[in-house]
Amino acid sequence: MPKLMNVRVTTMDAELEFAIQQITTGKQLFDQVVKTIGLREVWFFGLQYTDIKGDQTWIKLYKKVKSAILTDEIYCPSETSVLLASYAVQARHGDYQKSIHTTGFLANDRLLPQRVMDQHKMSKEEWESSITNWWQEHRGMPREDAMMEYLKIAQDLEMYGVNYFEIRNKKGTELWLGVDALGLNIYEKDDKLTPKIGFPWSEIRNISFNEKKFIIKPIDKKAPDFVFFAARVKINKRILALCMGNHELYMRRRKPDTIDVQQMKAQAKEEKLAREKQREKLQLEIAARERAEKKQQEYEERLRNMAEEMERRQAELNEAQEMIRRLEEQLRQLQAAKEELEDRQKELTAMMEKLERSHEMEAAERAKLEAEIRHKQEEVQRIQSEVEAKDAEARRLQEEVEAARLRQEEADRQYQASTTPHHHHVEENEEDGDDGEDEIPHGDVTKELVTDESIIDPIEERRTLAERNERLHDQLKALKQDLAQSRDETKETVMDKIHRENVRQGRDKYKTLREIRKGNTKRRVDQFENM
Repeated sequence: MPKLMNVRVTTMDAELEFAIQQITTGKQLFDQVVKTIGLREVWFFGLQYTDIKGDQTWIKLYKKVKSAILTDEIYCPSETSVLLASYAVQARHGDYQKSIHTTGFLANDRLLPQRVMDQHKMSKEEWESSITNWWQEHRGMPREDAMMEYLKIAQDLEMYGVNYFEIRNKKGTELWLGVDALGLNIYEKDDKLTPKIGFPWSEIRNISFNEKKFIIKPIDKKAPDFVFFAARVKINKRILALCMGNHELYMRRRKPDTIDVQQMKAQAKEEKLAREKQREKLQLEIAARERAEKKQQEYEERLRNMAEEMERRQAELNEAQEMIRRLEEQLRQLQAAKEELEDRQKELTAMMEKLERSHEMEAAERAKLEAEIRHKQEEVQRIQSEVEAKDAEARRLQEEVEAARLRQEEADRQYQASTTPHHHHVEENEEDGDDGEDEIPHGDVTKELVTDESIIDPIEERRTLAERNERLHDQLKALKQDLAQSRDETKETVMDKIHRENVRQGRDKYKTLREIRKGNTKRRVDQFENM
């Protein structure tokens, strides 16, 4: 009896234990798990396991694609790299918050391919600023949506989803075979971006290999077999497995949905609408909170302004009071000077009367009296000049007091106007590891592929996201213009030059695929043989 081993499988809801044989495959265990828990959307799930090093092993598409772009396994232009980085930051950190996400916050995050950073004369702070500017554009976007936007843009990259294998044609020319979800493509050895020949899955009926020789039979029986050679038998086995898997998914995506799938799609649509409504409600609440915080800041600012105005008005009041005190003192002095002037004038009048009677006096007494009269006249004139000066000063002070009073009244009116509360009406919110060599079969290995001639090649209708989305097109254009100012042309790679030439000629991923699939299958096979 085969030896059994116990396996524990943990889901979001439960922990299950199974007794399996040592020869049980991962797929068999997965099938047993989904049957036990009644899981229907099996294509969305898989098994994560702990390997012999203690590491969690699980392929997540978003992380895998992001890693491939950062390591340049998938070529990505500079402007697209920055935009993708902004979505990656949104997916990891959520909405940008100025108080939390200060300068240097992204210093330890790897966000751009090293090639891109080397090709531009920009500091880490400048890169962070550029990424942050675009990060702010994604405010309110849930993290899972940011991942989806990242993948939508990434899938338009020429090398996205392509598995490359070194092959040779009958002439011995070294080439690349690219296997992806849309078919098989042939690339020249020094250019993985631009395929030269393409065969969609809808044109292939049989694939097989014998040792290092790989044979593809087209649906068009008039066309010769498409034959190439790999360096090792193991490579042909991997190519066969990839072809079978991609072809099966290609056909499945183009067949009418089963009742179960239709029900699941309808349920998913309802759940998506519910999430969107919840998200809209949350955004309204966030916006209301932001408005309230802004209003509070405005009130605090008005209170500070009012306090400053009160201090200024108090200073003006103190100044006016000091001016009034000086005026009162000046008036008192003026009154005293006038009284003194009157006394001196009376004394002068008495002296003049005495002088009129001076004919009875002796000459010496008369001279003395005249001298006293002249002195008194000078004193009267001096006092009169002082009175006039004090009178002028009093009038000036009076005018200043009047002007200060008018300014005070105007300031009072403005103050009353500024402190009069405004009436606001607030509405309530409405509601892949390699297989061992011992598993490689000898002789011919053949697989017939299910075909449907009614299927139209999806490439005919496919457009890049930037071509369909004007906003994204404008974003990439603006980024390209900004980065062009700091670009170092001397550090361009071969891939950069190929990409620039493709852009100059108006090519993109899908335009190129449409171009290389033109003509009948025979012509394309002959073209491959002549490379």
